[in-house]
Order: sequence, then structure tokens, then C-alpha cells
Amino acid sequence: MSAKLVVGISGNLTRPSKTRAFVEHIAGHVAKGISGSSATYDIEDLGPSFASARRLGDLDPSTRNIVEQLSDAAVLVVGSPTFKGSYTGLFKHFFDLLDPSSLKGKPVILAATGGGERHSLIVEHQLRPLFGFFEALTMPTAIYASDRDFANGVLVSEAIRARSQQAVAEACRVVGVPSKVSLAA
Repeated sequence: MSAKLVVGISGNLTRPSKTRAFVEHIAGHVAKGISGSSATYDIEDLGPSFASARRLGDLDPSTRNIVEQLSDAAVLVVGSPTFKGSYTGLFKHFFDLLDPSSLKGKPVILAATGGGERHSLIVEHQLRPLFGFFEALTMPTAIYASDRDFANGVLVSEAIRARSQQAVAEACRVVGVPSKVSLAA
């Protein structure tokens, strides 16, 4: 395991993306908290071999490299925009390609974005069970942000920043580094 790498995965299908910016924001703060580095990827980064892949061996080398980084990371930050009450299909497809034991015990921060508050339970009803299947160590604090929490694609909500800071502190403690990181802009 790379003791210093934090990997963010966003299930977003377009750029620019609030979800990717949100995941990148959180991953960057975790990396800062553990004196490491971060890398964030979204569906577009997975390349042309991804959509038709049925197993890891079907992926091109650059996409397999992303999977290796994810497997080796000290902490994962995963997020998806909400579509009809759930994560995106291609986000799920990415995780369907992984070996069921590949994320066992891996610290994971769960995050999601959506148009309004009615989708806020996606983190508890969709993401947490998915990573429970992998026996990942999901942080107790998950974060959902709606459109009103952003301005021009930038997180502006102090309440969501505080919740994110709480999740970052939990992840830092799990990897053995107490965090005093501030999520100020």
C-alpha cells in the first residue's frame, strides 16, 4: 500500500464537473493531512477500453494503472452524481471490474452530489452498501452536497465544508495521522 497516496474516483460523465471538483477537494485535504499526494479520476479518464471491458484484463494499460493506484492507495475518496436516486451506471461498472477482496480494509470517504436534498440518502442507501460488499472501511461521516452548496462549480457551503473536514479527520486518524486540516477555500 502506498502510505502517501490518496485516490479520488468520480462517477461523473462530463467535464467540468461539480462532483469531480468535490472529490478532488476532499482528496486533496486528506493528502495534506497525511503529508501525501492525491490523484483524482473520473469516467472520462478511464479511456475507450473501459465501457466494453468485462474484466480487468480488457482494460488498456493507462486504465489498469488507475486501478493499481486505487488498490495501492492509503485512502480512497469516491463520489458520484445522483441519477434517479443512485450512482451512475459507469461508476458501478468500474467497481464491478474489481476483485471483491481488492478493497478489503481500505479507508474510504463516501461523497455524492445531486440537484436537491431529496437525493441525500444516496451515500447511505447506495454507496455504503456497495463498499460494504468490498469490506472496505467506510468512514462514519459521508458527505452529500446539492447544487445550492456550490457557486460556479466551487464548494461554498460552510456546513458541507465542516462535514467534509470531519470525514477527512476520520480518514487521517484511521491511517494514523491526527488531522488539524482546515477546509477553508
